[in-house]
Amino acid sequence: MGAGHAHRLYLKRHTPVHALPPHTKLAAVFAFVVVVVSTPREAMWAFGVYAALLGVVAFRARVPAGFLLRRLLIEVPFVAFAVLMPFVAEGERVDVLGLSLSESGLWGAWNVLAKGTLGVAASVLLAATTELRELLLGLQRLRLPPLLVQIASFMIRYGDLITDEMRRMRIARESRGFEARGVRHWGVLAKSAGALFIRSYERGERVHLAMVSRGYAGSMPVIDEVDASRAQWSYALALPVAALGICLLGWAL
Repeated sequence: MGAGHAHRLYLKRHTPVHALPPHTKLAAVFAFVVVVVSTPREAMWAFGVYAALLGVVAFRARVPAGFLLRRLLIEVPFVAFAVLMPFVAEGERVDVLGLSLSESGLWGAWNVLAKGTLGVAASVLLAATTELRELLLGLQRLRLPPLLVQIASFMIRYGDLITDEMRRMRIARESRGFEARGVRHWGVLAKSAGALFIRSYERGERVHLAMVSRGYAGSMPVIDEVDASRAQWSYALALPVAALGICLLGWAL
């Protein structure tokens, strides 16, 4: 997979969670999210227990609460959607603080907020404890289609290059006195976008030819194989197994 690639969500720590093989963490997060989504929305207490379980994982991984909360801001659009649901949904109405709200809309908003927040929090913890390169190795280990893994790998590798190219083009425009102040400047920006596309396409062609000349035949070589012991699988799956027990209890009650 090549050299490692750091990302802003990753926190370099030496903890048992960081040391787990990436495919075990991917499987654990996926199973946890499936359990959370399967939990009946009426079992409100269960979602509080799920949040506590994630808090234990964050504590073990030494992920600060402030770091986690800041990364949760990515779900703001979903929060806005959930806030509107009680006002626009149909069905029986209830009065809350003088407002006439849909009862089904309130349950729907709670369902989106609770399950969405827990899913995002689990994903943030995964990203905070696993490097991007390790995530790709984990996906490959879990037998994800190799083409998808390669596309994700190239996206990660060349995303920064494209961003840096955009920055250089912006500096070149500004050094010539250009400032986008209105609609009349959209033509220049459109030409810049076209030039960026052409440069990116040509770079891709050169990289592909270089790879083919070095023996690339449709699959990337695996430099280091990642294995997991039974103990590591047990440690990683402790989270979804505990959540599954809570989910079954929620259905039983």
